[in-house]
Amino acid sequence: MNALHRNRNCEGLARRDCLRLGLSGLIAGGLSGALRSQAQASATGPTTASADACILVWLDGGPSHYETFDPKPDAPVEIRGEYSTLQTQTPGVRFSEPMKRLAAISDSLAIVRSIRHNQGNHGAGNHYMMTGAPPRIPVGCGAFVSFHPSLGSAVAKQVGAPHGIPAYFSLPSMTRSGGPNFLGAKYAPFVVPGNPNSSGFQVRDVTLPSAISEGRFTTRQQLRKDIDRMLRIEDEVAADPVLAADEFFGQSMQLITSQEAQTAFDIHQESDETRDAYGRHTFGQQALLARRLVTAGVPFVTLNHGGWDHHTDIFDRLNTKLPPVEATVAALIEDLEQRGMLERTLVVMLGEFGRTPQINKRGGRDHWSNAMSVMFAGGGTPGGQVIGATDRLGYSAVERVLSPENFVSTIYRKLGMDPGQILLTPEGRPTHLVSDATPISELM
Repeated sequence: MNALHRNRNCEGLARRDCLRLGLSGLIAGGLSGALRSQAQASATGPTTASADACILVWLDGGPSHYETFDPKPDAPVEIRGEYSTLQTQTPGVRFSEPMKRLAAISDSLAIVRSIRHNQGNHGAGNHYMMTGAPPRIPVGCGAFVSFHPSLGSAVAKQVGAPHGIPAYFSLPSMTRSGGPNFLGAKYAPFVVPGNPNSSGFQVRDVTLPSAISEGRFTTRQQLRKDIDRMLRIEDEVAADPVLAADEFFGQSMQLITSQEAQTAFDIHQESDETRDAYGRHTFGQQALLARRLVTAGVPFVTLNHGGWDHHTDIFDRLNTKLPPVEATVAALIEDLEQRGMLERTLVVMLGEFGRTPQINKRGGRDHWSNAMSVMFAGGGTPGGQVIGATDRLGYSAVERVLSPENFVSTIYRKLGMDPGQILLTPEGRPTHLVSDATPISELM
C-alpha cells in the first residue's frame, strides 16, 4: 500500500482532503463576532487546573478495543481474534499482545473501557468525541462537520499560550471536527504538516523566506499596518473574510519574530538518544515535537494519526501499525515523567469508536460505537486503574457507562476550565460548552 492510501478511511478521504475541507469550515464558522463570545459562570462553580497542557493522540478511523486495552481471551476465536494477552504492571489487568510497552508502564495509565455513544460513522463519531456535542443533524460517514468548537479550540481561547506561540497545534493535519466553529479563525489549530524525521524538516511561517531581507520585511510590515487602517466590515450580517486573514497574518508575524517558537520547532536540538527512543519514523518525531511544544507553553496539541479503519485484514495491518505507535506513546509518557512534566501534562489516546465484536468475512472489524477504550496518563490522573467494563464478549459498555460529554468534560476540568459554562455565538445565541458537564470522577 503506498503512502497516499495508507491513512485513508473507508470513505476514501486522505489527510489533504481533511485539511482543505477543514479550512472551508473555518470561513463558514461566524468569524466576524468571535471576540464577542464570552463565558458565563455556571452552577458547577470554579475549577482548579491539575494540568497545564494536553497532548491528544487521535487514532483516526476507530481503533479496536479488543486488540488494544480490552481483550477478551475467553471469548470464541471469531470474537477474541488472533492475539493473546499480556499481564500489565497493574494486578489483574491485561492488555492485548501488541501493547507491550504500555503494559510495562500501566501503573502510570488509567484506561476507560466504558465510553459508548450512538454515532457509528466517522464524521459523526469524530465530531462527538472531539467536541462533546452530538451532531445536530444526521451526518454521513465521510462528512467533515463543525457544529461546535473542538476541544483544542476551546482550550486555545480560554487557556492561551505565551506571546508569539499559537495555543493549539495539530500534526500533521487537522481532524475533521478539530476546528473552532463560532469561536473564529483565531482559535483554529496551527497545522504542522511534513515529516519531522526528515533531515530538512522545517515548520512553515517561522522563518523569513531567503529572498526577503530584514529591511524588506520591516517595510512590508509597515505597508500592512497602513492597509489595516482601512475599514473592516464587522457587522454580523456581512462578515468580512479579510478578518480571518488578519488573524492568520498576525499569527505568522508573531511566529517569525518569536525566539520561543523558533526554539520549540527546532527538533534537531534533541539528542540522538531521545529521538531514537521516540522512534525514527514520522509519528515518533511528531510526538517528540508535541512534547517540545508543550514544554514551550502550548496548552493543546493533537497528533492526528490515521489508518485505523480496519474493515479488512485487521491483524496483518495491526502487526505493522500498532507496535511502533504504542511504543512511541509509551516513550512520550516516560519522557514527560523523566523531565518532571507528566504530573502537569495530560496524555490521551483514542479514536471515534471501537470495532465490531464479530470478525467479518474479510478478516476485519467494522464500526462499533457501543464500546471503546480511552487511555489517560498524567495531568493529575491516578494511574494503575481501569474504569468501567464491557460485557463478557465486548459487545457493549455495561459497567460505569460513560459518554463523550463525560470524556470532554474531564479534559476541560483538568485544564482548569468549567465545562458547564455558557458560550454566546456571534448571533447572541447561548450554547453550553458541554451539555453534561460531569467529569469522570475516578480520573480527577
